[in-house]
Amino acid sequence: MSLVINHNLMAMNASRNLQESYGNLGVSTRRLSSGLRVGTAADDAAGLAIRELMRADIKSLNQGIRNANDAISMIQTADGALGVIDEKLIRMKELATQAATGTYNSDQRLIIDSEYQAMASEITRIANATDFNGIHLLNGNVSGDHSGAGVRSTGKVKVHFGTGNDSAEDYYYIAIGTSTASALGVGLAAGNSISTQALAQESLDKLQNAIISKDKIRANLGALQNRLENTITNLSIQAENVQASESRISDVDVATEMTEFTRNQILTQSAVAMLSQANGMPRMAMQLIGG
Repeated sequence: MSLVINHNLMAMNASRNLQESYGNLGVSTRRLSSGLRVGTAADDAAGLAIRELMRADIKSLNQGIRNANDAISMIQTADGALGVIDEKLIRMKELATQAATGTYNSDQRLIIDSEYQAMASEITRIANATDFNGIHLLNGNVSGDHSGAGVRSTGKVKVHFGTGNDSAEDYYYIAIGTSTASALGVGLAAGNSISTQALAQESLDKLQNAIISKDKIRANLGALQNRLENTITNLSIQAENVQASESRISDVDVATEMTEFTRNQILTQSAVAMLSQANGMPRMAMQLIGG
């Protein structure tokens, strides 16, 4: 290499190496401070695209878990109300059994029937009043076909918990039968009374059927709750594994990156020292000129 004044090639080379080492040191600093191996698209273009898709899935899965938990709360609300209805039906059967015996006169049966009808009215009130977040559960509103076309969805409750829109994987419906007194076949709304001994005896069969109908609704709700709990377990495992995959792509390995940081730090310090030396090289020419 010639000793020249106009161009300091050694300083240029040292400067280029310094810029590279200092740039790498900056990348290591950014990664260690953020905890991310992929902070920009330039770090890993393909990895960034995959990571963002995974992040979207993770967020959707976690929201799906919350959706399923909300559905469980809704089911428990309906089941709790049906438990109260159950007590009313049991009391009505007790009253029908009482009125069916011949030791009571007509006036006494009318008194018994008044309580019987009050229980039926309370069943209807509970069925019409039970709601979850504004969704009425026991009056038949969630037993029909689902439609989400309007501002307010109607029919079956669609519980969405997956990352897509495939019914086999991402959602299913919760339908709850009607539990009013008329739907169960008891009370005046269903033409049912225990004001006479014969009517009281007939009511026993109707009450038995009503209790069975109510139990079927509760059993279906219990099965759905168990299914949702299993769904939550599966979603949690799925979200955990996708998060682990996203972490392997996105997160920095601190031990490896710290090694790179130290290496780049040494190279930067060395390049600074050599650039300082190279900047003094042209002065050697002055010794020849002066000599």
